Amino acid sequence: MAKTKLILIAGALIASAGVAFAVTQYRAEQVPVLRVANQKGQVKAMMLASGALDGASYKVEWSEFPAAQPLLEAVGGGAADLGLAADAPFIFAYQSGSPVKAIAVQAPANQAAEALAILVKNGSSIRSPHDLVGRTIATTRGSIGHHLLLQALERAHIPADQVHVTFLPPGDAKAAFDSGSIDAWSTWTPYTNVAVKEGARAVADARDYGLPLYIDIAHDASIAPKRALLADFLQREAKAVAWARDHPDQFAAVLAKETGLPIDIARASFERSNRISQPVDAKVIAHEQAIVERYRRAGLIDPKRDVAQAFDTSFGS
Repeated sequence: MAKTKLILIAGALIASAGVAFAVTQYRAEQVPVLRVANQKGQVKAMMLASGALDGASYKVEWSEFPAAQPLLEAVGGGAADLGLAADAPFIFAYQSGSPVKAIAVQAPANQAAEALAILVKNGSSIRSPHDLVGRTIATTRGSIGHHLLLQALERAHIPADQVHVTFLPPGDAKAAFDSGSIDAWSTWTPYTNVAVKEGARAVADARDYGLPLYIDIAHDASIAPKRALLADFLQREAKAVAWARDHPDQFAAVLAKETGLPIDIARASFERSNRISQPVDAKVIAHEQAIVERYRRAGLIDPKRDVAQAFDTSFGS
């Protein structure tokens, strides 16, 4: 009799534990999830360093990318709800038909040198964009580096087909640059910071052509169902950027740990990409339309979408 009672008690305890586990699992499944695509060393590092996500009522699932192109493919393909990228790759993706929308815009806080640059080896005979004719330049297709190259060629009155452009992801481009198999590399921070420290020099940089805008980009189908999460994330992101601006050394330490960059490169990387919120106005739209036209003239896109429709201004950006 006592043995039977013990068995019944044990059974009740197991059943109770099973119910508790099921309830816990159910509650966990009910926590909203925001899937955020991150270029390594950018938004995620700021969020972690500042604690900006503390107390959020939703879970952030991060995915990491080395450049804007694969990040935008993830957002456009529905694998992520949100991602931050510069305006040139965003416009490139949007005019290629990707179902993405800009929901917030950030402008550079300063025109720092080498945040974006066309780099050559220190001993190279290339001294200006005019010397790029017939040379091989690596960049990432549709990137801010690609756009800078087009700007430099345009200003020097050099047709785009007068240079040899090879499209490589940043890691492969660096290897090609280091080995000397390319003549120049058009890229952005922190790659510029590392290359300059290792002896490269810029033949054109952001001071001459202007820094890009940075855009929070959402998958079109995520905006309605996850509006509250997206709006909350944008507010927390703004606080994280402000925190990093006020605590550059603390942020650089976290950035160095996440990326493996030396602490001085991590600090310089932030200083050269510091940004502030920018309302979407006629000036922003005109800036983006100029990018569209530059890509069109280079034969890279056949634009059919209204640039103004790429921006969802309902988030108050």
